[in-house]
Amino acid sequence: MKESHTVSTIRPLRVAVVGAGPAGIYAADILSKQPLNVSIDIVEHLPAPFGLVRYGVAPDHPRIKQIILALHKILEHGDVRLLANVRYGRDITLDDMHRFYDAVIFATGTIKDAPMPLPGVDLEGSYGAADFVSWYDGHPDVPRTWPLEAQEIAVLGAGNVALDVARILAKHADDLLRTEIPNNVYEGLKENPVTDVHIFARRGPAQVKFSPLELRELAQVPDVDIVVYPEDYEFDDGSLAAIEKTNQTKQVVKTLTDWTLIDPATQQASRRIHLHFLHAPSAILGDGKVEALRTERTRLVGDGSVEGTGEFTEWPCQAVYRAVGYFGSPLEQVPFDDARGVIPNHEGRVIDGDGRIVHGVYATGWIKRGPVGLIGSTKSDAQETVRCLMEDVSGVGIGEDPRGGDLDGGRTAPDGNAESVLEFLAAKGVEYVQWAQFEVLDRYEQMLGASQGRERVKVVPREEMLAISMAPPPSVG
Repeated sequence: MKESHTVSTIRPLRVAVVGAGPAGIYAADILSKQPLNVSIDIVEHLPAPFGLVRYGVAPDHPRIKQIILALHKILEHGDVRLLANVRYGRDITLDDMHRFYDAVIFATGTIKDAPMPLPGVDLEGSYGAADFVSWYDGHPDVPRTWPLEAQEIAVLGAGNVALDVARILAKHADDLLRTEIPNNVYEGLKENPVTDVHIFARRGPAQVKFSPLELRELAQVPDVDIVVYPEDYEFDDGSLAAIEKTNQTKQVVKTLTDWTLIDPATQQASRRIHLHFLHAPSAILGDGKVEALRTERTRLVGDGSVEGTGEFTEWPCQAVYRAVGYFGSPLEQVPFDDARGVIPNHEGRVIDGDGRIVHGVYATGWIKRGPVGLIGSTKSDAQETVRCLMEDVSGVGIGEDPRGGDLDGGRTAPDGNAESVLEFLAAKGVEYVQWAQFEVLDRYEQMLGASQGRERVKVVPREEMLAISMAPPPSVG
C-alpha cells in the first residue's frame, strides 16, 4: 500500500501596509523576515514612497535624507510590493482590503498641523508650518506658489521644525541651489523680502526641543546673523536638572549661551534670526491680515514649567508660522482619537470606541503613538505591531481572530490571490505605480540634478510624476 503525502495548499498570508514612509517600510521589512509565508503590499497615496523623509525634511539636510538610502534598499530587495498612487478611502476602502488581505497595518503618519487655539490664528498671513514644509519640499498635492511678502516673520515653536522653517525663510535662495529644492520653490524664495525672523518659545533655553546639530547649523547660514537676548536666559532647579540629565540639553544650552557673547557690533548680515525664550504667544493681531504678534512674558516656577507674568509685548510682523507639532488625520472606516490625532490601539492592535479589538487591523508609527520620537522609535514601534500580528495569526494573542485564528493561520480574506488587487485597481482606472516604475522617476530626477551639478531635482506635479513613471521604455533598433 502506497504511503500518502499531503501537499500544503495554504496560500501566503496577505498583508497590506498603508503608508510608504519609514514606519510602513520598516513594518513591512520586519514582517517579511518572520518565519511565515507572507505576501506584503505597501499601499501609498502619493506617486513616490518615503513619506516625510521625502516630503518633510528640509532640502538642506542631506544627512537626514540618507535615511532614504536604507528605505530604498528595502523596497528594491523585492520582498514587498509597492502600490503607489493608490489613495486609501477613494481608490480602495477597508472593506475592499478585507477582501484581498488578511491583515491591514496603517502607517499613515501625521502630516497636518496640530491645532493652536490663538486669537487671530485665522488672519491672512497666519500659516501652519506643515503646509509650508510641504510646499518647500515639493509635495505634489499642494499649490506651486507660496505667499512670501513679509519682511518681519514670527515662528511659534521650540522644536526642529521651527528651526527648519526659520532657516529656510531666512536663507538666500541661491544658497539652496545645491540641494534638491524644486525649481518653483527656488523661484519663490528668490523673491522673498524677509529681513528678520523671530522664533518664540514659551519656556526657557533648557526646555527647548532643538537638536544640538540643527541648532549649530543655524549659525552657519551665509549672510544671516543669530540674535539672542540675555534677559531671556533663566534657569530654575528643573532646568539645571535637565542640563545634568542629558548631554543633548547640555549641548543646546552651551550653544545658546555662547551666542550671548557675540558682539552685536560685529553682526552686519542682511538677514537675522532672533531667538526669544520665555515668551508665550497670546494673540495674532491685525485688521484682516497679520500685523503683529502679542506675547506674554513667562517665568520658570522651579520644575521647568512656566507661568504668565501679565507683562505683554507686541512684535511687528506680517506673517506668523505655527510650528507646534503635527497631528494625524482620520481614515474612513477606522477608529480615530480626535483629541490625540491618532488611531486608538493597544500595542498596535486597533481598538474601537468601546475598547474592543478590531480584528485584522493594526497601526504603527506616528499614527499609532503621536508625532514623537526618531527613526529608532519607529523601528521599535513596528516590531511591537508585527509581534502582535504574529501572535494573532498563531492564535495566541489577545487579538485572536474568531474568523480564523490558528485554524488557518489567520487567512480570512475571501480573495487572497496577489493579482486580484491589481485587477481590482485596474478595473477602477487607478494608475498604480510599482517599484520598477518609481525607479524610472528616481533616475529622471537624478538626471535633472546632474545636468545642474546637483544630486537631484525633484519633480513636483503629480501628473508629471505619473507621466514619467509610466512612460514606456524606449524601443531598441
